[in-house]
Amino acid sequence: MEDRRDRMAVIGAGPVGLGIARALKARGIAYDQLEADDDVGGNWYHGVYDSAHIISSRKTTEFAEYPMPADYPDFPSRQQMVDYLRDYARHFGLRGAIQFNAKVVLARPRRDELWDVALAGGERRIYKGVMVCNGHHWSKRFPDYPGSFAGTFIHSKDYKTAAQLAGKRVLVIGGGNSACDIASEAARVGARCDLSLRRGYWFLPKTIFGKPLVEALPLWLPVPLQRLMLRVALKLVFGDYRRYGLPLPDHRIFEHHPTINSELLHYVKHGRIRPRADVARFEGDRVAFVDGSSETYDVVVCATGFHVDFPFLPKGLVPVTGGLAHVYGGAFLPAYRHLYIIGTMQVRYGFGPLLSEGAELLAMMVELQDRMELPLGRVLQALGQKPPASHLVNPAAALRQMRRARRLLPHLLPRAEQRLRRKIRRESPPLAEDGPLAWPNADLRVY
Repeated sequence: MEDRRDRMAVIGAGPVGLGIARALKARGIAYDQLEADDDVGGNWYHGVYDSAHIISSRKTTEFAEYPMPADYPDFPSRQQMVDYLRDYARHFGLRGAIQFNAKVVLARPRRDELWDVALAGGERRIYKGVMVCNGHHWSKRFPDYPGSFAGTFIHSKDYKTAAQLAGKRVLVIGGGNSACDIASEAARVGARCDLSLRRGYWFLPKTIFGKPLVEALPLWLPVPLQRLMLRVALKLVFGDYRRYGLPLPDHRIFEHHPTINSELLHYVKHGRIRPRADVARFEGDRVAFVDGSSETYDVVVCATGFHVDFPFLPKGLVPVTGGLAHVYGGAFLPAYRHLYIIGTMQVRYGFGPLLSEGAELLAMMVELQDRMELPLGRVLQALGQKPPASHLVNPAAALRQMRRARRLLPHLLPRAEQRLRRKIRRESPPLAEDGPLAWPNADLRVY
């Protein structure tokens, strides 16, 4: 087993992993970056369909420390995002620390508070800690309806090109961003397209007043006022959703991630997309809906989201319920030193500004953990931090909190940890078993 206890293991080289790596390098913190694929970019490189564009905007997605090219459009394409992330890695000299085709199949805590890491190729290493940046748009969640479908049945993750839909009778299940993108593509190239919704969604335009929606909306305003402004704008732009055959939303704006799409309602009004009720059951090539109607299809696309999953960690080490990882301070567990679960939340706009600030904060926390005996998560828990109640992040509030944390935590956490150590007898972390590693499944799916 190779001893690398002088450094951290960063798992993943997508946007989050690259941002973390840059911040670690800037602070002189040694690390190895382990990427299962053969290039950087994560989901943008290997996960999204060819016609995908970002739904936020260039300005709200670019890293604060490395703006996107000025000639990029407001909504860059998949290829432009991949090129940008490659340029980011090159600009900050990150590729030298990345080991490609290095799939992590096991990462487990040890009694000495180090971490055992095993790779699919057979390598076994010891690291000081593990920073998990494996993304949350890869572990497919399928709906559970009675019966079986006789045609092509795929998840939105499996959709890559319009050729999969050309000339087909398509049913898309779901009302999120991928669902609306794929339904719009089917409206252009398919024989027909239906969209099955189990509830009402907020469908927001990508642009308003000639600007990307996320830039036109003053994010510093209180959320109730933002909701009011959006409802007024939606009433003017779209009117009543029921006029499109769509159910009214069953929640307030921002209580769930809104769907940002300017094509769906256009194609509904042109008769190219037909809204449908929730699916009741599958009957061969026919789908029955809960309103009693039914129709035949060639292709069913399930745009039904993803599980939050860490298949290389011991089962149950990171509690996950309802799609939420129960971490403190956005990344920490109470039982383990130097375990960081990063990027499981969903930001209301692009990743760049929050990731730039958050990566700097996490790099600082790595240094703080080196000076502290108790796990950071245990200290944050004692200070009253709670696990997240929602997967959706208010970007303006999160930026304020992170900037405040960078100022205060270097002084607050060490003192709080000293007080806590005087009160408690330290507990041994569970699941920390030294000895031979049980050989994991080299075919483990990690993206």
